[in-house]
Amino acid sequence: MPKRFFCALLTVVLVSPVFSAEPERSVIQIMTSSQQPVWDAPWRFDPIRRSGGSGFVVKGRRIMTNAHVVSWAKQILVRRYQDPRPYLARVLFIGHDCDLALLEVQDEAFFDGLEPLNFGELPKVRSSVITYGYPAGGEQISYTRGVVSRIELQNFVHIGNRSLLAVQTDAAINPGNSGGPVLQDDLVVGVAFQGIPGLENAGFFISPPVVQHFFKDIEDGRYDGFPVAGIRMVALQNPAYRRFLKLPDNNVGARIDSLLSIPTTEKLLKSDDVLLRVGPYDVGSDGTVLFEGNRLSASVAFQTAQSGENVPLTIWRDGKETDVSVPMAIYAGDRHVGNQYDVLPRYFVYSGLVFTPLSQDYMRTFGRDWRDAANTEIVYELYYRRAESPGTARTEPIVLASTLAHPANANVKISARALVDKINGVKIDRLEDVVGAFESATNTHHVIEFMPNEAFETLDRKEAAAAHARILETYGIPKDRRL
Repeated sequence: MPKRFFCALLTVVLVSPVFSAEPERSVIQIMTSSQQPVWDAPWRFDPIRRSGGSGFVVKGRRIMTNAHVVSWAKQILVRRYQDPRPYLARVLFIGHDCDLALLEVQDEAFFDGLEPLNFGELPKVRSSVITYGYPAGGEQISYTRGVVSRIELQNFVHIGNRSLLAVQTDAAINPGNSGGPVLQDDLVVGVAFQGIPGLENAGFFISPPVVQHFFKDIEDGRYDGFPVAGIRMVALQNPAYRRFLKLPDNNVGARIDSLLSIPTTEKLLKSDDVLLRVGPYDVGSDGTVLFEGNRLSASVAFQTAQSGENVPLTIWRDGKETDVSVPMAIYAGDRHVGNQYDVLPRYFVYSGLVFTPLSQDYMRTFGRDWRDAANTEIVYELYYRRAESPGTARTEPIVLASTLAHPANANVKISARALVDKINGVKIDRLEDVVGAFESATNTHHVIEFMPNEAFETLDRKEAAAAHARILETYGIPKDRRL
């Protein structure tokens, strides 16, 4: 994935200001060799790619950087300020949803003489900041000064399907700056992580609340991620409708439009409830809250909670206020809609037919204009069915990714990019169903049905079984499955 974005705000623990006179000494150059899988031929890998980023020393002899700097890494090398020697490092914790990672260095001598950088609070709009890092175009550390121009929830491009609190600045944030610190008065107030192609003088860094959440999350020795309540809100500003609901005329309250399929949330809330308050924050009629002096989407009020914690809400239902406490949970139902990392894609190959889960990563194999290249059925299945018709959504939609040519499958005309409905009469809800449907078949022919028009293909069962091993050998596929 192109590295279009780079910064993330660091805030672990607020400590008294004991700083190095030269904070750049604690800024680290990171060099990675990474390799990603080929999503429409999942047993293969892209060529090794070398790239660079930045990081900085934090408490506990660790290095903080962006997750996208070290994702899919085969090797990570780090280098100190003005020190020619590279050191081996490895990922200790990584949060792909918040684009943050912690590294540890195998040689403890790396940290000799290095002071950890301390963390500050969310900077104010119009205040000055300085970015530190090793952007492309040179080997030496670079410094750029700018001002904080905006604070809001931004889509985190690394994961693609989560929006968290970020800070916009006009300080230059270029490829290579990713993971470097953003400082204000010698305190880290951000981690550089992304920019927007074509938008001048605009870069983004991750806010302190996001970084604080990351550090608190890993206190138990593992990273869980940012949980969600599963609430979708819309503005409630129509005066007549507000009077119909008997709401006070105080510009407070947004309507809950729909809920994700999270049982604990569905037991407590329902569509058309009006959300009045999240924790200590009143929810405006436009679905926003006032967070540290910034008018932001009410989603930010949920993002301080860890997985398993409850968030108190006040809702308006049946003409009166009601208090509820909503458990926060990790939601994986939209995992395939976001970018996936560090876990190899699942697949099953049978007699040259390649089956794999439908995902955004798979769809990117269609080319630069992959959204236009994909057929409408695949787009709907991946992005909309779960929201519009959750009862018909499959746990893991499966596609026929490609057909590896062989006489045993020569008559198969549907060659790729087709959604699988049934195989031998078995409804395909996930990849394991594909395996079971083929391996348990007893009829003379395998029948594969596709969505949405009930198109189907057949394979001679004995011919397919006899050709299976030869096809794997011919195409250099080490195993017929990864489940």
